[in-house]
Amino acid sequence: MLLNRDRSYFLLLNIGHFLDHLFMLIFATAAALALTREWNVGYAQLLAYATPGFLAFGLFSLPAGWMADKWSRDGMMFIFFVGIGISSIITGFAQSPFQIGMGLFVVGIFAAIYHPVGLAIVTMKWRDTGMRIAANGVWGNFGVASAALITGYLIDNGGWRMAFILPGLVSVVTGGAYLILRRQDIQFVISKPKSADDKKKTAISPSYKAMLIRVSTIVFVTTAVSSISFQATTFALPKIFDERMQGLVKQLTYWGDGAMNALPPDAATIIGALAFLIFAVASFAQLMVGLMLDRFGPRPVFFLMAILQLVFFSLMPGLSDGYALACAMGFMLGTFGQIPINDYMIGKMASGEYRARIYGIRYVVAFSVLALALPVIAFIYQNWGFDTLFRVLSGAAFIILITVSILPKKLPTADNMPLAAN
Repeated sequence: MLLNRDRSYFLLLNIGHFLDHLFMLIFATAAALALTREWNVGYAQLLAYATPGFLAFGLFSLPAGWMADKWSRDGMMFIFFVGIGISSIITGFAQSPFQIGMGLFVVGIFAAIYHPVGLAIVTMKWRDTGMRIAANGVWGNFGVASAALITGYLIDNGGWRMAFILPGLVSVVTGGAYLILRRQDIQFVISKPKSADDKKKTAISPSYKAMLIRVSTIVFVTTAVSSISFQATTFALPKIFDERMQGLVKQLTYWGDGAMNALPPDAATIIGALAFLIFAVASFAQLMVGLMLDRFGPRPVFFLMAILQLVFFSLMPGLSDGYALACAMGFMLGTFGQIPINDYMIGKMASGEYRARIYGIRYVVAFSVLALALPVIAFIYQNWGFDTLFRVLSGAAFIILITVSILPKKLPTADNMPLAAN
């Protein structure tokens, strides 16, 4: 019985990660494939209305982590499920770009809860940290992938509004299941401040502190830079495929029919399916990354993921159809494979009582950069197109590669830190 409850707990946390990324990217596909036509607004202009949501996604991560550490992590997860579900349903009734921007802002506030709280639970409750984070990351990336697939399908078969409303209902129901499973653990507990004697006992040596600062700096620098790549690929990929996969879409639809002049009526579904294929396959890179992290540590794995991004981002300019699809698979393997590495390092270095807050700081950096990257992506696209964007992303991958080169071979951990001499 206890084992089944444990599995159900991990499953619900994984579903939460899936929904978190799904909600944040519904608008990306809806804007690219429906709203530009329905509202007669340019793609670059629509991106501006997504920015407040991603700012909220980042800025509210820290207070979410603080509240989880001070009150209840399970309580915050229940609020996440119900809050993001209801706000998504309301967003589905928006009548203008301004209204949808306000809805996305509220979605972002509740979406900010998941990463500092859910990851703190995962890294504290289970021992095989690398594989647990990796498995949880796969669910999150399937949320990214499914945003394009589900939204594209619903655009063709029910309209873009259902892409917000239906997942919202699912999230509220999931929140009810989470409350039933974890209601005994949702209680108000205020952590007591440490005494002077406790602080002396936990003082660490100067050399170890310097190493912690060094690794933490690498974590936050690579977090910021990799967030640009993650945002550009996950948010813009449906639009990239809409521009560069039209020949492939026609071939897949009209194979042998001789009717290759026009896009099929279900083109949005096909483009969403292609994006889903890339995201889904690339997501499984995280399982291999999880195994490698537990076995080899973060440094060699980080190197490999950065090299994959550098090579395939550099090759992407000018490609279309099948060649672009293959290249997209390469850079998404590197982009998704890199995601669990920083979370793994924080989980190993951070003490349990502060872990949610430290994850909160990490995701304030990550998602604030995600938000700020949107106007940059829109500006680059409007003035130079996606080829220039891929050249910028290859430069970002090179910066990550250089930064990772100063990562120590042995990672400092909270469980094995040398104390300062009295």
